[in-house]
Amino acid sequence: MMGKKRSCRSVIFILFLALAVLGAAALAVNPTSAQSLRSGAVYVMTNQVANAVAVFKRAPDGSLTLSGMFSTGGSGNPVAEPGDPPTDPLASQGSLILSDDNRFLFAVNAGSNEFSVLSIERSGLNLVDKVASGGTRPISLTLHKNLLYVLNEGGTPNITAFLVNNQGKLSPLPGSTRTLAGGSAADPAQVGFSPDGDLIAVTEKMTNIIDTYTFGAGEFASGPIPNPSHGLTPFGFAYDRRGHMIVSEAFGGAPNQGAASSYTVSEDGTLNVVSGSVRDFQTAACWVVITNSGRYAFVSNTGSGAVSSYEIGPGGSLSLRNSAAGNTGPGSAPIDMALDNGSRYLYVLAAGLQSVASFRVEADGSLTLIGVTGGLPFGAQGIAAQ
Repeated sequence: MMGKKRSCRSVIFILFLALAVLGAAALAVNPTSAQSLRSGAVYVMTNQVANAVAVFKRAPDGSLTLSGMFSTGGSGNPVAEPGDPPTDPLASQGSLILSDDNRFLFAVNAGSNEFSVLSIERSGLNLVDKVASGGTRPISLTLHKNLLYVLNEGGTPNITAFLVNNQGKLSPLPGSTRTLAGGSAADPAQVGFSPDGDLIAVTEKMTNIIDTYTFGAGEFASGPIPNPSHGLTPFGFAYDRRGHMIVSEAFGGAPNQGAASSYTVSEDGTLNVVSGSVRDFQTAACWVVITNSGRYAFVSNTGSGAVSSYEIGPGGSLSLRNSAAGNTGPGSAPIDMALDNGSRYLYVLAAGLQSVASFRVEADGSLTLIGVTGGLPFGAQGIAAQ
């Protein structure tokens, strides 16, 4: 996205042209055995035409080793839309997610308009189910208990619901599809449940709107309720332990203008600003994760190769802690991020390097680089950690 369109893809195309050539030789799907995944692993979706999940085994010190590749049974979409650089083909947060009990992975297949469920076994991943997403080009998923919503970006963007049973099988819910407030101009980035499951939110990058959808007893989501984003180009979001919503703002990819805002969420779906557009002085702030303590938020800045840290106050107030708490380097294009279950380690998908950068999260919220592990194809998107 350039200018107002898809700003988190605004890293200059020429900088990554050589990487695009290398990415043409995508990794073959090879179901190599991955050992003891339940003791700790990181997962990255390859997002290739033959889509797969790459498994990285985690050592006790947080370092990673590529352990195997497992097919999703569907097709990814590694080619960016015309006019956009190739490092961020889906431009979304939540394209690969874990179930709360770490038994299942859910992965979008943006090229075949499907999403897949894979079970996590000690020796690897098994494809459990694959269904049509209810729209075109699914890019983001969210799960609360046994209710899953998928965000479809293409055509007329929508969210659509599915039930997930104990075996990971999926059942579409007829009549659950809801459009977005911005319609075909929305250019959405993420769908996500609130912690209590009473609300769903969707960020719209092109219209600067945050849609909310509420639930009545025994009813599907109602909405959308359009809420104006405090800053331009709302992208990723996450919730702290008290239910405050922290949203990254890419500001059209303008240099050094990245920011984040925090909101309280009302029962009627109204968002109220607590801290508005707190700048991180980096470029293209896009993905957001929050530690289990709810005290620290990390934001990846795709255009400047850095991860910023924020401190979250008791009332949801935001203050910038470190503009560059972690560096992945020039041209690295950090996109998706994931914390492990204990918030001890932060894993950053460095799309420009076709690698995962591993950081240790210190008690004061600072980050210490552990290492960088390669082996990913060009166009990989989505990361999850346990």
